[in-house]
Amino acid sequence: MQRQAEQPVRFGGAHQEERPLMRSIGRGMKGTCPNCGSGRLFRAFLKPVDECSVCGEEIHHHRADDLPAYLVIFVVGHVLMTGYMMADMVIPLSPWIHLAIWIPLAVLAALLTIQPIKGGVIGLQWAYRMHGFGGEAGERPAADHGDRHH
Repeated sequence: MQRQAEQPVRFGGAHQEERPLMRSIGRGMKGTCPNCGSGRLFRAFLKPVDECSVCGEEIHHHRADDLPAYLVIFVVGHVLMTGYMMADMVIPLSPWIHLAIWIPLAVLAALLTIQPIKGGVIGLQWAYRMHGFGGEAGERPAADHGDRHH
């Protein structure tokens, strides 16, 4: 008995173009549009643009919320705690000197990593078509977008 060639079953409507995850996150971390990689992602330090000036991809509906801050705390905390513990094993210093060294490093590291991490989170959401990036109507409640124009 001969079987016809089996085709994969697709759920959810028409075929959508592929959005590579790592490329999208990388573009976001560089501060560029996750779609085209050319347009700016941020108009201010942590304020994303409403849409890409190059390809027109809408960015305003992202929902990064607190995830970038949690990731910064996780990454910076682990790196600096490792550095602190290793430095303390090699050169025992008073707690005040450690505070003078590690607090400025923590603030600097957090400020340097928050924007790339937020861009990466936006790229992740775009790649997975989360929170309106898939183009489906009704995915996000009709909330007031008043905060994005300030």
